[in-house]
Amino acid sequence: MLSVVQKINTYLSDYILIILLVSVGLWYTIRTRFVQIRCFSEGFKKTFGGFTIFGKKHDAGMSSFQALATAVAAQVGTGNVIGASGAILMGGPGAIFWMWIIAFLGMATIYAEAVLAQTTRQKDADGNVLGGPVYYITTAFKGRFGKFLAGFFSIAIILALGFFGCMVQSNSIGSTVSTALGIPSWIMGIVLVAICATIFLGGIKRLASVTEKIVPVMAVIFLLGAVVVLIARIRFVPEAFGMIFRYAFQPQAIIGGSIGFAIKQAISQGAKRGLFSNEAGMGSTPHAHAQANVAKPHDQGVVAMTGLFIDTFVVLTLNALVIIATLYAGNGILSGGIIPESIDRTNLAQTAFGTVFGSSAGNIFVAACLFFFAFSTILSWNLFGKINGIYLFGNKSTTVYTVAALVFIFLGTLVSNDLVWELTDMFNQLMVIPNAIALFALTGVVVKGALDARKKS
Repeated sequence: MLSVVQKINTYLSDYILIILLVSVGLWYTIRTRFVQIRCFSEGFKKTFGGFTIFGKKHDAGMSSFQALATAVAAQVGTGNVIGASGAILMGGPGAIFWMWIIAFLGMATIYAEAVLAQTTRQKDADGNVLGGPVYYITTAFKGRFGKFLAGFFSIAIILALGFFGCMVQSNSIGSTVSTALGIPSWIMGIVLVAICATIFLGGIKRLASVTEKIVPVMAVIFLLGAVVVLIARIRFVPEAFGMIFRYAFQPQAIIGGSIGFAIKQAISQGAKRGLFSNEAGMGSTPHAHAQANVAKPHDQGVVAMTGLFIDTFVVLTLNALVIIATLYAGNGILSGGIIPESIDRTNLAQTAFGTVFGSSAGNIFVAACLFFFAFSTILSWNLFGKINGIYLFGNKSTTVYTVAALVFIFLGTLVSNDLVWELTDMFNQLMVIPNAIALFALTGVVVKGALDARKKS
């Protein structure tokens, strides 16, 4: 079964998803007249203009910043650290350049997702806000076809994020904390389940209150650590930037193979890792953006773009620069393209930070950051899965869903199974197909909002 799932994932990631998501990004970039450039400053003003980590309480939904924090909590996960590390190891430093290209296009895609989530969101009998791809999929396609696509998406996201995804995130927490501090993984599992249960049972308001506090703090801590390393290696930073651009087009010089193979590898790794780091087009973050209480859908669309910018162009890029400036530039241990057996994508960041902080402190720092990254991702992914569980089975399903999710979180700290990781990737990728189809179908709705905003600006 593992072999079958791996083959499916290879086909999906190397062909269908890269073509599909790059096409969506290009399509919306052109149709919205480069909304990611035109409305970039507007997005930052709406995001940080009234910034506070003690947001106002709402009868339903969240503040715009709380919704952004919940979305960023899902985006800024282990993929920003481990995903970027894997891209660099497999595709060379030039893979980061292609991550930037994917993220630029993805800003237009995530704008569209947030606008549609806002436009089609609904309220249940208790006044709770429900929104996400299932609601704009059934808006785009009436009848059985729409119900089939929405049902397919719901099942995929519940398995990919709500269950298996949270399992692999908790596995990252358990393993990194165990390595850094010697605390048994099962103890971390108990602690994690207790904390998560308290937040899950408090509903959307408690989750929003937690994410709006955790996300800014965890981002600042990681960024300060990265800045300290880059200051210590300041003379190699220009070389690190140069490597990103040079090896984007000449990757064979550092990863070997023919120039055709090397460029394909660099683009493929950058695209795949970039797509699943920023999550644009996957259909996950629209659940958070649907919760925002804003004047018009466009307002949350530009805020969503800011979240993606922070995820890729700030957090992921600083992590990549730390790795390249310490391990590649200045005749670093990876400068010759030969990867020691002791280094892989899971410990590459620890090794990089350890060159300045010292091995032990580097391990602890990255473990602490990964804890908050993975923990915040669990909170957001649980919410996304819950919303789709309600769509499929109604409000009565939330108790069963929550208990099942907590079981998966605990199991994740006990076992590491390649099949679980591969299944997570597979359902993650399958989510994209119905979401992307709906994004193409509802182009008119998104473009109208973007161009109307352009006329008023």
